Amino acid sequence: MSRLAELTGGGQFVVTAELEPPRGVDTGRVMRHARLLAGRVAAVNVTDSPRANMRMSPIALSHMITEQTGLETVFHLTCRDRNLIGLQSELLGAAALGVRNILALTGDPPAAGGCALYRGVYDVDSLGLVEVADTLNRGQDMAGRTLNAPTSFYVGVAANPLADDREREIDRVLEKLARGAHFVQTQPVFDLDILGDFVERIKAAGAPVIAGVLLVLNYGLLVNTLSQVPGIHIPESFTGALAKGGPAAGLGILAGLVRDISSLAQGAHVMSMGRVEPVLELLSLLETGSSPAAQEVGQR
Repeated sequence: MSRLAELTGGGQFVVTAELEPPRGVDTGRVMRHARLLAGRVAAVNVTDSPRANMRMSPIALSHMITEQTGLETVFHLTCRDRNLIGLQSELLGAAALGVRNILALTGDPPAAGGCALYRGVYDVDSLGLVEVADTLNRGQDMAGRTLNAPTSFYVGVAANPLADDREREIDRVLEKLARGAHFVQTQPVFDLDILGDFVERIKAAGAPVIAGVLLVLNYGLLVNTLSQVPGIHIPESFTGALAKGGPAAGLGILAGLVRDISSLAQGAHVMSMGRVEPVLELLSLLETGSSPAAQEVGQR
């Protein structure tokens, strides 16, 4: 069992962060960030060519991070770039390298990366990928043949509590859990009433929920993110506070938000758009307890 599975399964509130693989083979920057986060977060997610922009293999980098820093990883795996044979092969390789936590994603379409050369595969979507991982965990491949040893993946899936069609979103999450997923990680959520309703709706499935927190403290970058990344909803109260009070005001609100999330979910996943410094500042606020509550953002 992975350490992340032990923590979330044992009821301990966790904070996780995110690292993006490099476009190339120089891992110096990302490894520096990993070392700064080691011992401060429960795990780091390692993305899989997000927004269809080519990056180093998240499996290879996840293995390197754990080997060199001891930091546990959650590697993203998308259905966009690999057929069913390739997905199984990648998962077996990850298992052999000791990379046990996975976030199963359908993947952004190739057009999102702006390169006409790329084509999507999509033999399966995230529902099918969960089934693939679960099948390998049970010691078989998708053709029904027995593996020489089963895998032991802790399988996560993504969810958006603020989806336009929330009923469909909840149904899909429950279906993923029924197919073998173990935990849920959400898109950024500022509204705790909506998060609380989402957690309650899937509570019977028994899966820990790690709620997304968008840690972008530059007003211009935040506005640009909102215009380019689908599925993210930020209240005007937060953008207004950030525009008026700057990074310190935004950081204080987000620290309070994480504390409030701890009463509803099993973790907070901090997304910082490739920057590690604000994550470390947020962690320091959480550790010292010196931030205001997140009352201005419309939570409970």
